[in-house]
Amino acid sequence: MSSLERLQDLLTNESGAIPPKLRALHDALADTERASTAMRWLSSGIVSTVLSDLSSGRRPFTHEALDELPEGKVVEHIRSVLVATGTLPQRDEQMVRLERHVNDLVTSHATAEGRKILHRYATWHLLRRLRRRSRGKDITHTQLTVVRQHLRAAVHLLNWLENENLTLVTCRQNDLERWTTSDDVRHRREAGHFVRWSLSQKITRDLSFPAVRWNGPSQPIDDEARWATARRLLHDESLKSEDRLAGLLLLLYAQWPAAISRLTVDHIEETDGAVRIRLGDVPVDLPGPLAELALRQVVVRRSHAVLAQTDSPWLFPGGQPGRPISVWAMGERLRKLGIRLAETRSTALFQLATELPAAILARTLGIDITVAVKWQRAAAGDWAAYAAEISRRASRHNHEIESAKRRPDPRDD
Repeated sequence: MSSLERLQDLLTNESGAIPPKLRALHDALADTERASTAMRWLSSGIVSTVLSDLSSGRRPFTHEALDELPEGKVVEHIRSVLVATGTLPQRDEQMVRLERHVNDLVTSHATAEGRKILHRYATWHLLRRLRRRSRGKDITHTQLTVVRQHLRAAVHLLNWLENENLTLVTCRQNDLERWTTSDDVRHRREAGHFVRWSLSQKITRDLSFPAVRWNGPSQPIDDEARWATARRLLHDESLKSEDRLAGLLLLLYAQWPAAISRLTVDHIEETDGAVRIRLGDVPVDLPGPLAELALRQVVVRRSHAVLAQTDSPWLFPGGQPGRPISVWAMGERLRKLGIRLAETRSTALFQLATELPAAILARTLGIDITVAVKWQRAAAGDWAAYAAEISRRASRHNHEIESAKRRPDPRDD
């Protein structure tokens, strides 16, 4: 049986017709350039079962119906194909995954009081703040991870208190300090956020857990290496243009892989001979070579998905139809270029903070104004002094390592 015959057989209902909601899926699969890959996909047990159930009416056309299936990459890909072809509506999968994780973590907690507190903290603080910050857009994997870490920190602290026959109400400062200095402490900074929230909600009292003050990047600042890498990406035609563009957005404009992966073709503007990219509220003019790379990517971009190829709005399409490249995949591609993500972004932000006012930095790069202010204070226009201090830290660290190497090993006696 050919792939077209197999497709027709799966999507045809008892009346001998293809349901209207599956017509776009049929056309996309029938027109795919790699029929053999489509055939293998259609032959997969769970794929054929789901498509047959949808066409026959045994399974409704809803996300909730797919949620009943075992979780996994196959079901995730089926969902993305159905969304890309309009069979199912768009849904923020990261948020759904996070809400499911929150519910499981809260309901599995041992005590009723703990479940109540965790529910308030997760639902009315963490998730509510995340929705406000996302402004109606899909959340990123990084945002999901941050919320998970905050919630896990709260769970660890509550579990420790329970083992000590304490609660947030009966916990005193010496108890809290005993935990923060013990071997059991986990996610200390995130736990501090939970404690300060409990104080603001008057759940606990007389506790102090000051926030850790950020005093600038902890990694060495190497602007020369940054510019050397930027020049290589601008002129090395042997590298993929999409990787060159993504790397330059990190090197020159301090964009995280999470932000780069969410860019769409609408973020690139060409008017009156000038090419601009909108990273924040105010578009940024791109210099000649970088402008050429951006315009080229708009034209040649192509989803890595084989099935259900559709016109994608993403500047960097991913491996699933209708979705952008994942943050992890984007990060891996940049690392293969020799770019150290955190250090490179710190270097770029530090340099930009010495040249631009915080308000402009925030509006052009799409970062929060409070973050921009902190970076400007850290830079304080004194690049040389800061670089010298980082260098001294590195020298001390290297000296300690060398001293440790020269120190006799007692096991050799």
